[in-house]
Amino acid sequence: MKNPTHNFLLTIVSLLITTTAAAAETPWFENLCISNKNTTKLHFYVHDVRSGPNATLYNVANSSITGTSPTGFGRINVFDDRVTAEPDIASEEVARAQGTTTSVDLQVSAASMNLNFFLKAGKFNGSTVTVVGRNQFSDAERELPVVGGNGAFRYARGYAITRSYSNDAATNYGVLEYTIYVRTSRKCF
Repeated sequence: MKNPTHNFLLTIVSLLITTTAAAAETPWFENLCISNKNTTKLHFYVHDVRSGPNATLYNVANSSITGTSPTGFGRINVFDDRVTAEPDIASEEVARAQGTTTSVDLQVSAASMNLNFFLKAGKFNGSTVTVVGRNQFSDAERELPVVGGNGAFRYARGYAITRSYSNDAATNYGVLEYTIYVRTSRKCF
């Protein structure tokens, strides 16, 4: 007489083999690891040179009221700023901050930003992180959403905290500090 536990185990093995064979017949199906997330913290300094022979920010358009608006409403700027690991502009360049700002508030100085950090060093070389949102310059710290990226930051989500590190009105040169928390899908092994 056969052991009932033995029959039960044989039935389970048979079902597993049948299920595995059926799954192998569906090439369009792929297991994805959705719930496991990987978070990366980036911290660096953006050098915003607003005038002079080495300017990295340029005004490209104005509205009909930009000249008389106390907030520069309607001004559109494009920029390609150096990003370094330390506040000193001579420190290692780790990225470029590239994008546009549009003055969008009639009451306070605030811009709608489209900002891409193109990473140029380390294991993230060639990847980008995209930050988009409202940046109210009078606030000591501002939070902006991370809405995407590519390379190592494909499917990125997160947030960026920025603050003015220094500003020299005489030379029209400012340094912005960014701390970015980026979440991406982790590869499953």
